[in-house]
Amino acid sequence: MQTDLRGRSLISDMDFSKEEVETVIDVALKLKRDRALGIGHPLLRDKVLAMLFFFSSTRTRSSFEAGMAQLGGHAAFIDHTTTQISHGDTAKEIGEIFGRYYDGIAIRQVDWGVGNAYQNAVREATRVPVLNMQCDVYHPFQILADLMTIIEKLGDPRGKTIDVSWAYASSYQKPISIPQSLILQMTRFGMNVRLTRPPEYKLMPDIVQQARDNARQFGGSFEVMDDFDAGFKDADVIYAKSWGALLTTDDDAESAKIGNQYKDWITDERRMAMAKDSAIYMHCLPADRNIEVTDAVLDGPQSVVYDEAENRLHAQKAVMALTMR
Repeated sequence: MQTDLRGRSLISDMDFSKEEVETVIDVALKLKRDRALGIGHPLLRDKVLAMLFFFSSTRTRSSFEAGMAQLGGHAAFIDHTTTQISHGDTAKEIGEIFGRYYDGIAIRQVDWGVGNAYQNAVREATRVPVLNMQCDVYHPFQILADLMTIIEKLGDPRGKTIDVSWAYASSYQKPISIPQSLILQMTRFGMNVRLTRPPEYKLMPDIVQQARDNARQFGGSFEVMDDFDAGFKDADVIYAKSWGALLTTDDDAESAKIGNQYKDWITDERRMAMAKDSAIYMHCLPADRNIEVTDAVLDGPQSVVYDEAENRLHAQKAVMALTMR
């Protein structure tokens, strides 16, 4: 167990070693048990977290705000459109100034080609931890919650097969950060990771290579597939969600045209039956119901999406408690 994470930032999934991620999961499980028993844990009394949003949220804002309150601190919601950030405050200025006001800075900035660079620029300028509430490249807190959920539901993840699959959605070009963080983290925990996607929905080559390297190092496997049904076969975890064809086109109309070729990429009962009987269905939410996934699956007995959403709270509290003390 690695216990000293004080002052550390979490922007990339790889910012914490595998052993440090294991520490986060251990602490998250303890905090979850304590909350179930009504045992308080004001570990961050009088600490304040700045939550800077460039992109709207439901679970992210709610879970960080609730988590800071349960840890005895406070979370300040900051919308870039209602502050001077939208009128010229630079990443350096935010890092310098917020680092003097707050004990941590959490940022959600998912604009393609912008978000990750912005978060790292803030990190370079500040004296407090920077926590990535999602950027264009990574979504580490969601994946910590996902890993925690897999451990709770299936036990040791080593040797389990997870299908990280693209699914059709009609809403917008969703970020690629979820599948990228999934393939990075799950290969570090010895899982057999399938990346299933149409050819136009590639992920960043360096991320894919890191996933291959992780699989070799930690004893799992990694393969890229383009057959939606084949990804389900004998899988332990189905994680099928939409993301944008961002490495193919930056034009929304062209992306929609590409996506329309794959409207049949929907998780339904027939496809879930191809997975193991004990398989679980996961999604970060919100899902496009009856487009990405049918109601029968999303609300069915194999779905763990609400437990997964709850674990955002506990995983985030663990990281905040370990880094912001």
